Amino acid sequence: MNHLGDAHLRTWTLRFMTLLAADRQDQLAWLGGGEVETGAVVEEAELLCRASAELEERGTFAPPDARDLRAIGRRLGEIDAACRAGHWANALATDPAWDDIRLLARRFLLTTLGDWRRPLPRPARSYTGNH
Repeated sequence: MNHLGDAHLRTWTLRFMTLLAADRQDQLAWLGGGEVETGAVVEEAELLCRASAELEERGTFAPPDARDLRAIGRRLGEIDAACRAGHWANALATDPAWDDIRLLARRFLLTTLGDWRRPLPRPARSYTGNH
């Protein structure tokens, strides 16, 4: 890896794709009733997928890995604005796009790591201003 940030982006991509690849019930358990907005999930994943082309050029991801990430990015791009509104927990239950994304994320992890079943990343704590 040529750039210090490449390792971080690779790790973050793998963690995020692990979350997207997880079974729906595991994703819901990870959310723990938290109110994560669907649009935020889509934007974060799209950003990571767009960065894959540059990371591929620098050797951080192999061409098949980057190709899978671009496929995920394309599918995310097909989610219309109405489906991006609201909580991700609701979208997981009602929008079939997330089933497609789950399968694509699993394929990416299989190609990249040899297995899609990975421990889910720890949920980010929401900042409330209280300590």
